[in-house]
Amino acid sequence: MDQLPDIITFRRRLDELDAQMADPSFYTNPRKAADISREQQGLRQMTDNYQVYERMGRDLEDHAKLIKDPRADAELRALAQQEIPDLTQQRETLKQSILLAMIPPEPSDSRNTVFEIRAGTGGDEASLFAAELYRLYTKYAEGRGWKIQPMSSSASDRGGLKEVIFLITGQQVYKQLKYESGVHRVQRIPVTEANGRIHTSTITVAVLPEAEEVDVQIDPQDLDVTVMRASGPGGQGVNTTDSAVRLVHKPSGLTVYCADDRSQIKNKARAMAVLRSRLLKLKEDEEQAKYAAQRRTQIGTGGRSERIRTYNFPQNRLTDHRIGLTLYNLPAVMEGDIDPIITALQRADFEEKLALLTGGPLPVRTGPVGDDE
Repeated sequence: MDQLPDIITFRRRLDELDAQMADPSFYTNPRKAADISREQQGLRQMTDNYQVYERMGRDLEDHAKLIKDPRADAELRALAQQEIPDLTQQRETLKQSILLAMIPPEPSDSRNTVFEIRAGTGGDEASLFAAELYRLYTKYAEGRGWKIQPMSSSASDRGGLKEVIFLITGQQVYKQLKYESGVHRVQRIPVTEANGRIHTSTITVAVLPEAEEVDVQIDPQDLDVTVMRASGPGGQGVNTTDSAVRLVHKPSGLTVYCADDRSQIKNKARAMAVLRSRLLKLKEDEEQAKYAAQRRTQIGTGGRSERIRTYNFPQNRLTDHRIGLTLYNLPAVMEGDIDPIITALQRADFEEKLALLTGGPLPVRTGPVGDDE
């Protein structure tokens, strides 16, 4: 499709934002003012780029006419011929930038992220790999300058993790990590396997945008709060005081347990933060479900029950089943080098949204064929 979608709706929105920013009371709500200002700046840049794109189109038409005009100066025709490839490439690059700006950002992309990893099927091997995934995401976050705040964890007897919940804070955290939600499958020979057989285990990952109190209102009457002593390994004070907190949100049935801190107050605050994030994710999923029929694969909304990825250690192979991506560099991946995967998923998600925006066909996603499918 050579032409861009109509810009008129974006110009109307820009006019609305300009009017709001001109209101004397605009800055009484700093947070809302900042959001509107960012949107206004983005729309202004997009409309400016659109004008440049149209001007380049007219320039290309003039160049084509000049080349075909036998009366034109030979040097001018040669110069026009020489400029066409660069001008065409610049215009195509600008077009992609405009299309990207036309796709509305996900509201939660700029949020911090609550990350939940749980061992699934596979016993000790699943809990060991859950710990390795925790290390993977920790190293990835550290490499980007993000901060990790542990919130809750449950260790296994062999040094793995039955469950771990942690908060990642930084720039655009949810935008980068939201594709990691789903079932991660590992195929390898466990350290406990005496006969050298390959085992298959699963780990579930949930990536939740951090919610604030203004995002999700929780009625205290809807909560069952239980305090108890923490179980399992822990500090001297953790296991001897009623510091652990379990919250049950009665309307949704969600349960959150936090016991990592010696302070009951801190554990309750962390549990509330996790509960708010889960409720916000539920609300967002309900909104997205209204439009899910438009999309075939929903790359950006991986659910916990969806098998998204396989880590095959004997073949040194990682496969992302949503986009058919296969990489043969598991050691690097396990050290936190997942940017190639995230970039590929973002590109695939962009292509689907672009197809919906322009009315073109949705891209066909075909996963790899193999005995682990």
